[in-house]
Amino acid sequence: MTSPLSRRGFLQASSAWLALQCQSASAATAVADDPTVGREIVFEDRFNSIDWSVWDAGPKATTAANGFYGRSAFASKYGDEGFNPYAIVDDGAAEDGKALEISAKYIGRPMNVPNYYGNSLPEFQWISGNLQTARPDGVVLKGWRKGYFEARMLFPRHPLTWPAFWMLNARSILEPKTSIELDVVEHKGWEPTVYGTYLHEWGGQDESGHGAGVETPVDMTVSYCRYGMLVDDKRCVPYFNRVPVRDRTTGMLADWPITRSARMDEELDVFWPLLTLALRTDVPFPQPLKEADMFTRMRVDYFRVYA
Repeated sequence: MTSPLSRRGFLQASSAWLALQCQSASAATAVADDPTVGREIVFEDRFNSIDWSVWDAGPKATTAANGFYGRSAFASKYGDEGFNPYAIVDDGAAEDGKALEISAKYIGRPMNVPNYYGNSLPEFQWISGNLQTARPDGVVLKGWRKGYFEARMLFPRHPLTWPAFWMLNARSILEPKTSIELDVVEHKGWEPTVYGTYLHEWGGQDESGHGAGVETPVDMTVSYCRYGMLVDDKRCVPYFNRVPVRDRTTGMLADWPITRSARMDEELDVFWPLLTLALRTDVPFPQPLKEADMFTRMRVDYFRVYA
């Protein structure tokens, strides 16, 4: 027969339970706190101009493929096919009254963009933009191992657009099988109050991933919103307007382990950001394509790194 729990044993068990609850609450609080509190801005671009010593433009920096994806060609900083998608514009809703604008335009005729697979395909004859702080030769112009990364952005309403703020690790450029991709936000232009956020570790036997859909209380195609990712020694946590994201299917906080963190530290690897306006291929091409949808744009108020 099991003896009843003694008063001392009960108190010890209760203390252990309370300690566990306090630890759990503390962990939850640490995640739930505003990620900028206790951190300082170590890098900031308010996009009063495009600093080409920091940013590179064109296809994604990689040796895995040609760097293009989706239904559009990412232009160089000089533009392609007579269209330059990169501009600094006046915007009263931006904090400094200026914003980076990345546009997409339907060219609608055969193009001659080097290494682009869609030059002769009518549905793919678009020019859009991608800015990144790395180059295809593996040089990273700006990168950070950890911190809180945030961009304030305004997305377009459109039947094809696929804007994103995302990050890759430096080694992934020349060694694609080491790729760690942090998708802070991926948006579909026809879903104004839903977006996706993901962690992908591509290639190799340790390939893994996590993701969450985020429902927003505001229309992301009408209002600027803050999209962030906290990256520490071993994990990442996505944020929307500085509130940690919860997985819609589980209700749990999106708090994901980066399994290649130790190797990143050994190799002195860092993350570098990309600001991209792409066009999706997994939806039907509009028939007909409306004249109003032949040009579209997203805006970025700022990009910041807190540490």
